Amino acid sequence: MAYLLGSIPFGLILARIFLDTDVRKIGSGNIGATNVLRTGSKGLGIATLLLDAAKGYAAVALAKALLVPAGAGGAVPNVIVGIAALCAMLGHIFPVWLKFKGGKGVATGVGVFLNLAPKAVAIALVLFILIFLVFRYVSLASIVAAAAFPIVTALLLRARALPLLPYIVAASLLIIFKHHTNIHRLLTGTENRFGFTKR
Repeated sequence: MAYLLGSIPFGLILARIFLDTDVRKIGSGNIGATNVLRTGSKGLGIATLLLDAAKGYAAVALAKALLVPAGAGGAVPNVIVGIAALCAMLGHIFPVWLKFKGGKGVATGVGVFLNLAPKAVAIALVLFILIFLVFRYVSLASIVAAAAFPIVTALLLRARALPLLPYIVAASLLIIFKHHTNIHRLLTGTENRFGFTKR
């Protein structure tokens, strides 16, 4: 269920409905919010960001709700929550509906992480904004924030973070892996800053 939630391609759907455009044929070809913004519609870009984050949050919330009904008390098994988080990410990055060619998982990751460690998300978000404002690279900001998130979570939650940390690390590595072409362009100086046409 988490995978299916994560696999809903909101960017593709919104661009198709409101702009009659296949977002995979513009810019980077990605179905995420950054590429939807390249259509010129800020509203659809923001909507894609929020919906992609919401599906990640919902996947983890659903796992908790199914395992521990309201008022039942008790703790949700971390392994199930962790699996739900990863499956939501995998759904977005490798959606079955799009021949397993999806987005990079940043917004969905934010939703997943927001449910798991909201305070750590706030710190990672500040870091993302700072890196973006200084360098104007969405990809660099995303990579740095994803890499920092497990560290920030471990520092904030300490012992409470240990059971979920392997899943958080795996989710962060998924995001970084999906940016491998961006990393190559950053290293070779060919990555374009946000607001310019992307290679």
